[in-house]
Amino acid sequence: MRDLKIPAERHPEKANRPDSEQPRKPSWIRVKAPTSEGYRKTREIMRENRLVTVCEEAGCPNVGECWSQGHATMMIMGEICTRGCTFCNVATGRPDALDVFEPGRVAHAVQKLGLKHVVITSVDRDDLEDGGADHFAQTIRAVRHRSPETTIEILTPDFLKCAPSVLEKVVEARPDVFNHNLETVPGLYHEVRPGARYFHSLRLLQRVKELDPTMFTKSGIMVGLGEERPQVLQVMDDMRSADIDFLTIGQYLQPTPKHHRVADFVTPDQFKAYEKAAWGKGFLMVSATPLTRSSYHAGDDFARLRAARLEKLGRA
Repeated sequence: MRDLKIPAERHPEKANRPDSEQPRKPSWIRVKAPTSEGYRKTREIMRENRLVTVCEEAGCPNVGECWSQGHATMMIMGEICTRGCTFCNVATGRPDALDVFEPGRVAHAVQKLGLKHVVITSVDRDDLEDGGADHFAQTIRAVRHRSPETTIEILTPDFLKCAPSVLEKVVEARPDVFNHNLETVPGLYHEVRPGARYFHSLRLLQRVKELDPTMFTKSGIMVGLGEERPQVLQVMDDMRSADIDFLTIGQYLQPTPKHHRVADFVTPDQFKAYEKAAWGKGFLMVSATPLTRSSYHAGDDFARLRAARLEKLGRA
């Protein structure tokens, strides 16, 4: 299948204008401030259970929409990360000790929110021998015990400094979706993810499939960091070589003037072209829009992902 061509000229509303520290967002990215009653109730449940959410820590633009429906992405193992990725708004430093009661509080919040699908992520914890793998496993089991009908999606760190065997702890806990984001093209890793390694992250997802071929795998990248289209297409090919099922692509938004600058705003038509290319490469599920984030509409997308696998098996 031939890829839909994208015009070589970028959108004229360049992000890195000399007259502005932070770029003005184009109309297709602007969202309203959250004010709904559903948002307030979700926020209260998070506070009551003393839980951190990536929605708040990372400044997600979709927080109003998601929280109004009771969908919050839990961020376990604290709110301080041991990495210093230049795109991320999560605080960097020395984290506190793990809270052994946190898995139970996550499970209680999932039950109280009545979630059919939950996304659980974390900060990087390079200070821990297993990178927090056992804590992930305990959280998955706690949610399963309290809400057995809830499907569980995890978004993990790369466990870069850990023994290869720690991954088995997480896979053995049987999440429904194992997500680990590559975040960007390999040529930008030294600027965007200086503490990570592209091929290690890719191998992590490939290893999940080797350990459990039935487990759905998922990964995502941001665009607008300075990557070129051929580099994005190569990442898609790399993901498919690792048998990744689900690809997400979203627009990078600069959290503060201190973070990596937005190189450009990718237009909705360009996102549609990336989506078409990804479907052609054989992904079971693709989400590629300016506001796409890893957990955005994750429950609905999981239902489509599962249906796509059943359809594929039916054709085999």
